Amino acid sequence: MALEIKILDYGDIELESSFLVLGRNCGRTARVYTYGFLILGGQYPILVDTGFRDNAIMETLGMRGLQSHDHMIENQLARHGVKVGDIRYICHTHLHIDHAGKDDHFPMNTTVVVNRREMECSVSGLMHPQYPKPDIMHLVERLHTPGALRFEDLELSGPVELIPGVVLEAANAHTEGSMNIHVETEEGRATICGDVIYDIHNQVLEPFHQIHADEPQVTGNHAGSKRSEKAAIKKLLNSSKFLLPVHDKPAKVENGQVVGRLDMAVPGPVSQSVPRRNWFPA
Repeated sequence: MALEIKILDYGDIELESSFLVLGRNCGRTARVYTYGFLILGGQYPILVDTGFRDNAIMETLGMRGLQSHDHMIENQLARHGVKVGDIRYICHTHLHIDHAGKDDHFPMNTTVVVNRREMECSVSGLMHPQYPKPDIMHLVERLHTPGALRFEDLELSGPVELIPGVVLEAANAHTEGSMNIHVETEEGRATICGDVIYDIHNQVLEPFHQIHADEPQVTGNHAGSKRSEKAAIKKLLNSSKFLLPVHDKPAKVENGQVVGRLDMAVPGPVSQSVPRRNWFPA
């Protein structure tokens, strides 16, 4: 079944640049998008990630939230003729502060889907305060409400098909419980990859401080090893036609290389072509 992904704009975040790309412009401020993803074309709409709760909560991480009325999740869904009550599943790439802040806007008969390991991480305190209390307490309410929460064990079970054309897979990067969401579109597989990649240009196209061929740079915010982060990025580049990170514009991939950038829908027109990298001298 060919599906379509609409990109929702939940507002921007200002934060320290090296948080996004390891070692880059330490002490300088960068501004990034915060996106959600609406999957259409199936029996019912599916939403991936819900953004940050409000501007004030981002200050707990020393960051600045830039969210206006237009960025409210209800308004973003309405652009595509969808209401909060229409959403059957909310899938979370992970549960960090800027990904699961609006789950309480949805009724309890909307099932929130998370990797169980991610829920365990959210209450362990290991990455506090990236898992803020209001968001996690709401998920605890769902935990005790029949049908409101669905756990997967992806690192043990392998990939799971949620509905025809939508497959959940352990990301093995960023957080211990992060997952990728693969969507079959009419132009090929599109992967919503959360924060496995923050910045396509500085991690993949021109990797910051990397000299080896086809070697990506990692983020400055990951819970695992640098080797696992690099491997997860390489796997994405070699398995999907489109990559959709939460904090950057989507990318089109051919033969393991990014060849174009897209805007607010996948499939969609390429807004910027990217020349292939040539590691050999002319």
